[in-house]
Amino acid sequence: MNKPLTPNTEQVNSTFTNRIIIFGILILLGLGGLITRYGYLQVYAHDKYTTQSDNNRIKLISAPPSRGYIYDRNGIILADNQPVFTAMLSPDEVDNPERTLSLLAPIFDLTAEDITDILARLSKNKNDPVTIKIDLTEAQLAQFSERKPFFRGVSIQSKLTRDYPYDELFAHVIGYVGRINDKESKRIDKDRYAGTDLIGKIGIEDYYEDILLGQPGYQSVETDAHGNILRQLDTKPPTSGNDITLSLDYGLQKVAQQQLDGRRGAIVAIDPKNGDVLAFVSNPSYDPNPFISGISFKDYDALREDLDQPLYNRALQGTYPPGSTIKPFEGLGGIHYGLRDWNSTIYDPGYFSLPGDSHRFRDWKRGGHGTVDLKKSIQMSVDTYYYKLAYEMGIQRLHDWMVRFGFGDKTGIDLPNEKSGIMPSPKWKKDTYDKDWLPGETISVSIGQGYFLATPLQIANATAMTANKGNHITPHLLKSSDGAAEVKVITKPDGKIEYNGQPSDWLRMHAAMESVVENGTGRGIYTPRYRIAGKTGTAQVKSIAQGKRYDKSAIDKRHWDHAWFNGFAPVEDPQIALAVLVENGGGGSTTAAPIGRALFDYWMLQRKTDPVLPPSADELKVIKRQKAFEKALKDALREKEAKALAEQEAAEAEAQTAEAEAQTAEAEAQTAAATSE
Repeated sequence: MNKPLTPNTEQVNSTFTNRIIIFGILILLGLGGLITRYGYLQVYAHDKYTTQSDNNRIKLISAPPSRGYIYDRNGIILADNQPVFTAMLSPDEVDNPERTLSLLAPIFDLTAEDITDILARLSKNKNDPVTIKIDLTEAQLAQFSERKPFFRGVSIQSKLTRDYPYDELFAHVIGYVGRINDKESKRIDKDRYAGTDLIGKIGIEDYYEDILLGQPGYQSVETDAHGNILRQLDTKPPTSGNDITLSLDYGLQKVAQQQLDGRRGAIVAIDPKNGDVLAFVSNPSYDPNPFISGISFKDYDALREDLDQPLYNRALQGTYPPGSTIKPFEGLGGIHYGLRDWNSTIYDPGYFSLPGDSHRFRDWKRGGHGTVDLKKSIQMSVDTYYYKLAYEMGIQRLHDWMVRFGFGDKTGIDLPNEKSGIMPSPKWKKDTYDKDWLPGETISVSIGQGYFLATPLQIANATAMTANKGNHITPHLLKSSDGAAEVKVITKPDGKIEYNGQPSDWLRMHAAMESVVENGTGRGIYTPRYRIAGKTGTAQVKSIAQGKRYDKSAIDKRHWDHAWFNGFAPVEDPQIALAVLVENGGGGSTTAAPIGRALFDYWMLQRKTDPVLPPSADELKVIKRQKAFEKALKDALREKEAKALAEQEAAEAEAQTAEAEAQTAEAEAQTAAATSE
């Protein structure tokens, strides 16, 4: 039997002691590490982690300012602010934004393009809330409220957004606001736009963006771990943007739109005393309201593809041959250079030929006007008079004179994207076409044809300067501004056109233009109630071969001449100057001049006693519902036509395929027959 082992007490005690020491050292090291870490956190990194802790419980919420209101000269609001419910997503509270948005899509009617756009904005903005949807409907709010617990980081906020109560009436001058895009986000001051999704895109909204925007404020709030607000800690109120009053008159604008009566064209009316723009109409127009929250691709494509180009601002950007509207300005140039006076005459046989050239530049009147002085040349719009004058003046001097009236350059109106038109010169042609100027081109320019192009705004402004006896005017829309930002407002002419004639020449030109209306080419608009000075114009669109006459009935309507009228009233104390353009309207005397007369009548006779006022709120709702119904009907008709066209094309393709197959079968049969033979 084996004897049991007796443990070595000394060895056991030694092992136990060693283990105690090792564990003690480990514990001391651990405690030392904890103490060191604690000291690091509490002392060295105290400020860093205190800040992070505060950020976890304190949130800074941007308070966007109220955008400034826009009014007409009589206090009628043209651009309003309306509270709407907006869905917002806080990126720091959402783990999977893409999944969250896909779940929200059926609730907020988000398209794939919407989601892509939101994700792109989230990738550039990891901290501030991002807008998901503006102007939520009651149904969308109800659906989201039922599911809110499942969408952490998504909230509904009440925000102010723009509303344009008169839809298309002021669209081309007021413009609109829209979401800030990538290009804009790179150039804007992000602090200035904190909490703001919208920015002025075009028109007044764009030009005066800086003063309309205002300054943002903020709210400092304490939140729990779920982002819910516990209490408000601090606040800095935002500063509202400036309210601005425009020189536009609602009634005159409405009358101008009605007078165009659906025709393509433009009307600009200006106060000759100071350059106030009284009416600014481009037709057809469009409703700017859908652009605020983001117009659908379908609706935008419909606007872009519309043959009548409703997005095109004809008054500001449309450049057209000005035709005979320029003759009063050109006639004064003849006096300026000493080539004509009020008594000198020319003989008009109905045409003009350059020396040594058999080509005849025809007058509009077959057989001519006989003996013509300057007044008669205006009264009867005698082309031959201006052919000879321009030939004597030469293109360079003609150019140098006409630019003084603003042709070939921007007027400086307070709107973006103005076109300068073309007042041609030898240098211009050389720079543009690398070709020398030809004498015959001067003859075309002399009657506002050829390379000469002008905007309706330029014609109206040149007419206003003529009405104001050569005082230089910068047309402008801003009449006054109320708010924190300082704005310079134009209240008077800013110079004088350099002119070598007599001051009385301006008054004699007024009388010549009055004779146009009394017994000249514009006599159809004469009225004994007040005095009108005017000039009719017809600008050729399609060239007519030598020896041929213009036959309106034989030409496509979109190739008809443009109809012009420019003038001012009353002659003795001009209060309104205007330009009317009707695209492809035919003759200026029969189409454009009556429109000018209607605008003069409103301004001179009706405005003060029976002004045209906007509809009431209830009437406006009915009008908007009717327009929405008409749009839906138009969209349905367009879809029906597109479907019918697609079916027709498919049927034709099927018929062509069947015919091709039949021809192939016949060819194979003939081949087989030939082989058997």
